[in-house]
Order: sequence, then C-alpha cells, then structure tokens
Amino acid sequence: MGSFSLMHWIVVLAIILILFGAGKLPRVMGDFAKGIKAFKAGMKEEDEAEAPASPAQVPPPSAATAAATPAASVAEHAREPAKTV
Repeated sequence: MGSFSLMHWIVVLAIILILFGAGKLPRVMGDFAKGIKAFKAGMKEEDEAEAPASPAQVPPPSAATAAATPAASVAEHAREPAKTV
C-alpha cells in the first residue's frame, strides 16, 4: 500500500505531459537545472568568503613576558593587608 506500481507512475507522467505539454517540459527541467547550479555556486562562494575571514593565529607570548606577569600579581597581593573574619 505504501509504494506505487508502474501503472501509477505512468498515469502521473501522462498528467504531467498533459498539463505542461511536450514542448514546455524540457524548458521547465532546464530552468530547474539552472536553479540548482546557481544554488551550488552560491554555496561555494559562501564557503570561499568564510575561509579568509577566519581569525589569524596569535603566536604564544614569549617566556620573558609570561614569567613577569605572575610575579607582578604575586607582588600586588603581598602588599594588601590580610583580611580577618
């Protein structure tokens, strides 16, 4: 009951030919193919536009600046008086 037989498909194709005519059908399918090609080209352009927009990699900080930063924060905490509860 869920699938169509060969006779069903023949009837469907006959109705499509009657509605669109034999001359219009190739033109309709050609327009459909052009639409698919335009869609694929648009997707490709979107992917190419996103690729250069990716963020540049930032090099890791040098060892000298990395070592100086924690020492400075430790020195600042040493100056603050201890809090009592």
